Amino acid sequence: MRSPEIIPSGAACGAELRGIDLAAPGPFMAEALQQALREHLAVVIRGQPLDGPQLLALAALLGAPEGQGISVLTGEGSAMPAAALVASSAAAPARPTGSLGGGAGIWQSDLAYRLRPCSIALLHARALPADGGAVAFADQYRAYDSLPADLKARVEGRMLLHDESRDNEGRLREGHADIGDPRESTGAQHRIVRTHPDTRRKALYLGRRRNAWVIGLPLEESEALLDALWAHATQPALQWRHQWRAGDTLLWDNRCLLYCHDAAAAAARAFLRVQLRGEPPR
Repeated sequence: MRSPEIIPSGAACGAELRGIDLAAPGPFMAEALQQALREHLAVVIRGQPLDGPQLLALAALLGAPEGQGISVLTGEGSAMPAAALVASSAAAPARPTGSLGGGAGIWQSDLAYRLRPCSIALLHARALPADGGAVAFADQYRAYDSLPADLKARVEGRMLLHDESRDNEGRLREGHADIGDPRESTGAQHRIVRTHPDTRRKALYLGRRRNAWVIGLPLEESEALLDALWAHATQPALQWRHQWRAGDTLLWDNRCLLYCHDAAAAAARAFLRVQLRGEPPR
């Protein structure tokens, strides 16, 4: 059997994987995907249309698919587990749909407000506007490694409170108060610097900027520190930008990347999404 070919993006992260058939998952494919993710953090396989059960079977090679937390929705038909999410930005979809995983132009990692954020996410492009749209990723290993010494010292051992009151689009979730002071937010508390459980590398772990608080700091000092960290973590030198095509399947490691959907890609598009159960960040 011909070995898969990994084609690095040439940017800080990201690669294309060729030579595998996503519709026929097995241990050989799992090894190829795991290697590509360890080395490049995000990987795309192009031109292989998948349905929901096929995407779930692919995801199960890498871990345990789980529901989407507060925004759990079913996919195609009653047999589709809630772990799969039909995600669409169509203005008037024929059935309930979910978020694409972050508002256009908003940098984030997924579900940082949970005690066990997802580990790996999979997104499959089914229908796209003419320009396809794009998503950008920022390597948080490199973000930590390249932190100026003063910032690295300031975040050592610090915990961040991740707000859960609003969804990816900034809408207040049902049952949550409208938080004016980030110190009053509800949500998980995680270290600003986490260690990846497989690679043992350190990465910045910032979640989302909205309503975050560096625990123990005065609010003004916390805000200034977070502004500096986010500016560093999302600088162009750390990014890879993926241009979508229909039939793309994109996998990324949520523990060491930030991502951001292109604001210009808000035209109607439809994806299938699955996420894998993660571990408490350490």
